[in-house]
Amino acid sequence: MSTDLQEAAIADLAEVEEAPQERRGRPKAPLSAGERARTIVAHVVVYLAALIFVSPLVYSFFSALKPNEQMFSMPPKLIGTEVRWSNFVDVFAYGPFLTYIGNSFFVAIAGTLVVLIVSTTAGYAFGRLRWKGRDAVFVLFLATLMVPAEVLVIPMFQVMQWLNWVDTYQALIFPFAFTAFGTFLMRQFFRGIPYELEEAARVDGAGPLRSFLQIILPLAKSAVAVLSVFTFLSFWNSYLWPLIVTVDYNAHGTLPVGLATFSGLTGTRWDLQMAAAIISMVPTTVLVIVLQKHLVKGIAMAGLGGR
Repeated sequence: MSTDLQEAAIADLAEVEEAPQERRGRPKAPLSAGERARTIVAHVVVYLAALIFVSPLVYSFFSALKPNEQMFSMPPKLIGTEVRWSNFVDVFAYGPFLTYIGNSFFVAIAGTLVVLIVSTTAGYAFGRLRWKGRDAVFVLFLATLMVPAEVLVIPMFQVMQWLNWVDTYQALIFPFAFTAFGTFLMRQFFRGIPYELEEAARVDGAGPLRSFLQIILPLAKSAVAVLSVFTFLSFWNSYLWPLIVTVDYNAHGTLPVGLATFSGLTGTRWDLQMAAAIISMVPTTVLVIVLQKHLVKGIAMAGLGGR
């Protein structure tokens, strides 16, 4: 029965996408002079914006290869007198950097999984199920987005103390696992899926849970990919909360907290800190590149709800 439901959903979705594919197959009309000029200007603006955003990353990479004493040399130079690839190796000898990386991966992956479970189920409840007071509860849920995270630090820390979770992985994962943003994103995407698919599944005897797992969720891969990337980046780059709730940084410290350890009473190793920052960017960069297709599609479709 589950195979029949998935085949029916795929067939209905294929009919919806058939017309756009036919339009894409038609030859495009030649551009006019004005359209060609606007296209050139748009490309120039995009390239300039990309150059502005990439320039700090390029400067950071070459700064990671400089000796520490040349980091603030005047006039500034992109490449130092000596290229030290050994800085990337010395990062791991300076402190428990591998532990920081492992903790960040564990916290980010576990936190992302929890957020996906909570946000998809809550988004389905708010977007597809009909129950009394649904919209009012959803508005109250969205209102939590207006509360800055810094305001919640002290109450959350007191709760962690009450649960005896201070300096544990649970304290790094669960306080931010129930976010209104993820629920709102999934709700908007779910509302854009045709209701006829779910009604056909109910005719075949599927209940709400089965419809969610076998019909709705497989069609929301793009939105799940978007939420996964945003959530992973949020946990990966989190600094304030791990700094407060962690006591033994060598055991439970994450990468952002570990980067701060390169600054001490005897000075700051700017060369190693820059090299560590470049290393910390690699996993998130790879994640965005791998899921780029789903990101573009998910962001474009997540706001098409409204029924």
